[in-house]
Amino acid sequence: MKRPVLVNNEIYHVFNRGVEKRIVFDNDKDRVRFIHDLYEMNDALPTLNNRYWLPKKDQYLEIQLPHTPYSREREKLVDIFAFCLMPNHYHLLMRQIKEGGISKFMQKLGTAYTNYFNLKNERVGPLFQGRFKAVSVQEDRHIRHLFNYIHVNPLDLFMPEWQENKLKNFQKASEFLLSYRWSSYPDYIGKKNFPSVINKSWANNIFGSTQAYRENLKEWLLNMKNDTNEPQSFIIKL
Repeated sequence: MKRPVLVNNEIYHVFNRGVEKRIVFDNDKDRVRFIHDLYEMNDALPTLNNRYWLPKKDQYLEIQLPHTPYSREREKLVDIFAFCLMPNHYHLLMRQIKEGGISKFMQKLGTAYTNYFNLKNERVGPLFQGRFKAVSVQEDRHIRHLFNYIHVNPLDLFMPEWQENKLKNFQKASEFLLSYRWSSYPDYIGKKNFPSVINKSWANNIFGSTQAYRENLKEWLLNMKNDTNEPQSFIIKL
């Protein structure tokens, strides 16, 4: 896949998976560490690459992420609008706000998490499959499509039939997505999860209220078709 030129104020779907499709998030402590890094590494100035930091007992259950105390405001590299962590891959929807911001952020994020993961598991070498992948998203309907696609990805673990447009029980699907902490979906429907990571105001201008977004996702999920005009997202199979 040829990576687009990454320019300021454009929206991109960014994703990657584990090398050889390996599991990269073994447990909740791994997942909260990666989400912690989504926040910490989003800074134009050098940040602490604390590869020794591990969530303490039950710390991953807390709403607020632990973070390095700053004597200044962060100079964010990107706006993160949506994210989802799966066992062997991740999805991000983001906007670049500083020149070279996405590349710098992804380099810091990948290095920080790989160092942590390798130290914890006594391994060496790359953890992710090459450099991150990115798809430019420009049309409003494509943004809406990817917003929903990223948030329903966890259904692969519970109701994989959604990929074939065969989902029949939206209520059960919705309950599962709400209980799945490792995405930005709960924050968008009114359940505080990891609110410091994402910029909600931009998406709220598109979708409106939390109820409106829930209805939008329901309609998309129950009526999803294979549309060749939709963005060619890199769908990663588990």
